[in-house]
Amino acid sequence: MSLANPDLAIHAGSDAWTVRARLGSASATVTGEPDLMSAILRGSRSGVEAFLEGRLEVRGHLSLALQLESLMEGTTRAVRSPHAERVRAAGVDSFFIEIGAGPPVIVLHGLGATGASMLPLIWDLSRDHRVIAPDLPGMGESGKPIRAYTAEFFSRWLHCLLDELEIPRAVIAGNSLGGRIAIEMALREPGRVESIVLLAPSPARSQFRRLGVPLVRLLRPEAALLPIPLPRRQVREAARSMFARPGRLSEVWWDAAVEEFLRVFRDPRARIAFFSAMREIYLEEPDGDLGFWRRLSDLRRPALFIWGRQDPLISWRNADRVARSVPHARSIVLDDCGHVPQFELPETTNALVRDFLSSISA
Repeated sequence: MSLANPDLAIHAGSDAWTVRARLGSASATVTGEPDLMSAILRGSRSGVEAFLEGRLEVRGHLSLALQLESLMEGTTRAVRSPHAERVRAAGVDSFFIEIGAGPPVIVLHGLGATGASMLPLIWDLSRDHRVIAPDLPGMGESGKPIRAYTAEFFSRWLHCLLDELEIPRAVIAGNSLGGRIAIEMALREPGRVESIVLLAPSPARSQFRRLGVPLVRLLRPEAALLPIPLPRRQVREAARSMFARPGRLSEVWWDAAVEEFLRVFRDPRARIAFFSAMREIYLEEPDGDLGFWRRLSDLRRPALFIWGRQDPLISWRNADRVARSVPHARSIVLDDCGHVPQFELPETTNALVRDFLSSISA
């Protein structure tokens, strides 16, 4: 995505300013108090930080909205101002946000999300790291080929992304599906991985497979080509169910997250990719010589696992099996946390990640 000459319209009211940004087919609106919006547009205040504080109302393309200060002509972009880029990796048009300077960290989101879902961790690490947050293939603003979205494919794509960005070696951090991709990359390409940070990563699961696998094999992701009506309230409730205490998050965050998901999910290719990735996660063999847990025991790179005891998707009890399979890894269970620790308990999560990265670089 080129950020040259965006179409911007500013409505300056007495109580709030609204900026409408359009770039190609992407559009977003950002609303906030006049003094705050003026500071963001001058480049003296970070739009990302203001959003994380719950002080900005965002609608539409979240990644575009969070680059507000970078979009203004004549504004000098600070090191911690995010900017968007595109490269072609493994044949996929790959969109990413980059922010900060220093040792590289690749941050990978979960299924059905975008890079913006990692924002609290991105913002914290960007103080002293070069953080790159791509939209995974099939999701967000990246290309959406019709194919099987396996862990092996995602790992090969990530390898190519590092090549395109001329990054020989990086820390890989991921939530849910992003965590599974980080594990796969560390197993297949350990020389390209400094360490991995795994926030509620998706492991292969044994529960219900005997009954469910034959049915799942018959389901075709291409069926999602047809429109799938999703009421806004249903999407909001599903998102809130991923948190132990959803009230911790500002209402403006929930509004932005729902808008982002619905915007992407309107694309039939995004729906197909979503169900393809979900199918591959479910069908992955957990046990046996080639199963996930046997392969995990070959992990040699430093690893931090963070689990939520109230996670409705990924059981925190995986921590015990990880400890047996990878005894050198750190595995921490957050008692009052769900599936998205980077947003639900950002200060705790950021501190754990920083402590881990500091310990391995010492």
